[in-house]
Amino acid sequence: MQTIYIQGPYNFDLVLSRLALDPLHNLHKEERWVKVPLRIKNKHIVVKVQATGTTDNPTFYLEVDEIDSSSLHNLIYKEISRIFRWDVSLLAIHEHFQKTKLKSLFDEHYGTPIVLDFHPYNSLIKCIIHQQLNLKFAFTLTQRFVTTYGFQKGGVWFYPLPETVAKLTVAELRELQFSTRKAEYIIDLSKEIINGHLDIDSLYEKSDEQIMEELIRLRGIGQWTIQNVLLFGLGRNNLFPIADIGIQNAIKKLLELEQKPSKEEMEIMMPEWQPYLSYASLYLWRSME
Repeated sequence: MQTIYIQGPYNFDLVLSRLALDPLHNLHKEERWVKVPLRIKNKHIVVKVQATGTTDNPTFYLEVDEIDSSSLHNLIYKEISRIFRWDVSLLAIHEHFQKTKLKSLFDEHYGTPIVLDFHPYNSLIKCIIHQQLNLKFAFTLTQRFVTTYGFQKGGVWFYPLPETVAKLTVAELRELQFSTRKAEYIIDLSKEIINGHLDIDSLYEKSDEQIMEELIRLRGIGQWTIQNVLLFGLGRNNLFPIADIGIQNAIKKLLELEQKPSKEEMEIMMPEWQPYLSYASLYLWRSME
């Protein structure tokens, strides 16, 4: 077991409440832990992350299931830190938004970080599944997919590998209530990866613009999907999905507008939120959950 100390604020209880929306996550809100599935050097590792401190003085225990994980210690910590964004100063972000129209949201959800999907491939698959579905059924369909074609270890579900998904048929996914197009999209995406036409790991090092150019060519992946992957798959700090209805409704509610803001109105608001547009997005979504 390893004890981790990070700079506050960091509200892990709000992290768990958001992670709890997804039935695939293995967590316990009262005991303040979540089990994270990692794939590192072809090993499947389960890491239990448990909060032991407070929002202002956050500390965590990391418990790893692998007996031989000592050789991977640094890689495990690096990946957990990436997922939970322990390298980001939420205090600086909170102070930035004290001078903006979003001040009340940042006070209410003080110390809420952006927590990433456990792997960018998972993020891509989940975003494709979630397209144009209500949130409840989107989570249900994702759960069916993972529990049918992924696998479980230590009570934690791992998404299926691209090699597995590439071999599926549209008919098999249709049995889970996928639309024909969504089934084609995730199979085609997985084939692109195993054929070497898309290197998921290389996305970490590329700019937002390079990633947009690379992913937009793939069937079923549009601007909304790419923005969500950049935000929740790769942790980019300055993204604002301006076409997202949830964000539009949140601004309407917060500013007590008669109707949802137009694209032009939102573009006028955005400069004062930079360079933390991703956090503006998250806190607006949180206000509607």
